[in-house]
Amino acid sequence: MSLVTLLSRTGAALAAALLTAALAPPAAAAPTRAVASTPSPVGTPPAPSRAGQASPAPGPAATRWAVQPSGPKGPTGRNYFVYDLAPGSTLTDHVGVSNLSNRPLTFQVYGTDAYTTADGAFALLPADRAATDVGSWISFERRSWTVQPGKRADLPFRLNVPANATPGDHAGGVIAAIAQARTTADGQQVLVDQRLAARVYLRVAGEVRPAATIESVRVSYDNPVNPAGGGDAVVSYRLRNTGNVRLGGTGTVTLDGPLGWRLARTAPVDLPELLPGAVFTVTERVTGVPPALRLTAEVDLAPTTVDTALPPVLRTATTWAPPWLLLAGLAVLAGWLAARWRRRVAAARAASAASSADGPAVATGADPGQPAAGPPPAARPATGPATGTP
Repeated sequence: MSLVTLLSRTGAALAAALLTAALAPPAAAAPTRAVASTPSPVGTPPAPSRAGQASPAPGPAATRWAVQPSGPKGPTGRNYFVYDLAPGSTLTDHVGVSNLSNRPLTFQVYGTDAYTTADGAFALLPADRAATDVGSWISFERRSWTVQPGKRADLPFRLNVPANATPGDHAGGVIAAIAQARTTADGQQVLVDQRLAARVYLRVAGEVRPAATIESVRVSYDNPVNPAGGGDAVVSYRLRNTGNVRLGGTGTVTLDGPLGWRLARTAPVDLPELLPGAVFTVTERVTGVPPALRLTAEVDLAPTTVDTALPPVLRTATTWAPPWLLLAGLAVLAGWLAARWRRRVAAARAASAASSADGPAVATGADPGQPAAGPPPAARPATGPATGTP
C-alpha cells in the first residue's frame, strides 16, 4: 500500500470521527441571562401591588402605603399613567396615595424621569437628581401632603407637554416618598427616604422611529479534555435602543460549526423593556457543544414595540474550538506513518543494493599474464619446408 493511499484512508477515518462528534447534538443548551430582575414585556405590565405598595416592616408601628393611578372619585383600574399627546398639550390627572399605617403620614409627592438600568430594570432617578424630561412636565399644587391612617388622598396634578417636545416615548413616574428616622448599628440616627411610584408612559405625537442595534457579540469556548462530552460556549451580546420608542422582544443564539453544521440553538429569551437610548447586555451559556474546530455564533434579535413587530436584527461572531485530543491523535498517527514509510524506503534501497551485488561480473580489461580473450589468431599458410643456410 502506498503512503498516499494509507494517509488518505486514515484521514478519511479521522474526518468521519470528527464529523460524528461535531454533528452530535449538545448534551444541554441552557441559556443563562445576566439579568437580576425580569420586568414584564412591553405592553404587559406587572400588577401595581408589586411596584406601588410598600412592604410592611416588622413591628406594631409598621409604615405601609400604596401609590396608584386614580381619578377625582378614586382609582380607575389603570396600572400605569399612559398618555398619547401632541406637543403643547395640557391635561389634569390624579394619583391615589393610600396610608395603610395606623398613624398619619406626610408624603413628598412629585414627578421624575425613568431610565433602564444595566440589568434591564425600570428605574427612576434618585431623589437628588432633578428631572429634565417628562418628570419635569408634571406639577402638583404643592409638594407635601398628609394622609390620615386608613385613608386615601386622590391628588390632582397637571401634565404640560412642551411645544418643542421630541416625538416618541417619554417615561417617568409619580412618586410618593416619606422620610423616616432610623437607628444604625452604631446608634446613629439617620433619615431614610423611602419612595413608591406609579409609572408614567407618554408618547408625544410625531414621527415614530423604532430601531434596535446589536452593538457587539462575543463568543468564547471552554475546550473539554474529552471531545465526546462537549464544552461550554458563552455568548454575550450588547443591545441598544436607537429609536425613539420603547422596545421589547426576544433574542436567540445559534451555534454552527464548519460548513453550516448546526450545533445548538437556544430558546428565545424575553428581553426587558428598553426605553429610548437604553443599553442592555445578554449573556447565554450553552453546554455540551462539541469542539468542531471553528464556532460561529449568530444572534437573532426580534424586537417589538407596543404596536408591532420589527424586522429581525442579526449579527455573528466566531471563535476557535479545536478538538485537541483528535488533533493530537492525528499528529501521533502521522508521525508513526512517516517513520514507517521511511523504514520501508530504507529497506527497499537495501534490498536493491543486495540484488545488484549478487549478479554476474562483467570483464572490463585483460589481466596481465593471462591470454587475452577473443578468437585465436589466424593460422599462417605453409610455404614449404623450412630451409636454412648451414
